[in-house]
Amino acid sequence: MPPNLTGYYCFVSQKNMEDYLQALNINVALRKIALLLKPDKEIDHQGSHMTVKTLSTFRNYVLEFEVGVEFEEDLRMVDGRKCQTIVTWEEEQLVCVQKGEVPNRGWRHWLEGETLYLSLWSQGNDQESKLFISI
Repeated sequence: MPPNLTGYYCFVSQKNMEDYLQALNINVALRKIALLLKPDKEIDHQGSHMTVKTLSTFRNYVLEFEVGVEFEEDLRMVDGRKCQTIVTWEEEQLVCVQKGEVPNRGWRHWLEGETLYLSLWSQGNDQESKLFISI
């Protein structure tokens, strides 16, 4: 049975974020802003329904979905794109696959103790990891 990810998680650190943003073809100015942000995550996990909020002083992003059901994700406020998205469980990890203009794009969340991890990838490369910790 997958873990319940409900909680509020505060940003701790990141690595390789600029490489990940470059793989998405994010312009230099927006990359510089993104690298300064320290986003928190708020997750509400009720059965197969999830709401994942990425919260920062610059911009907030809310993703609401049913696990296992493909949907159109509007990422225009993030990187100017739309894609077909599906989020599933792979054992203890929540895995998202995004099909669209940028190939092999997605992310995964998992817990280790009270720490929530997020790994993002694009174009087949696991180029970025972010670390969050629960309050």
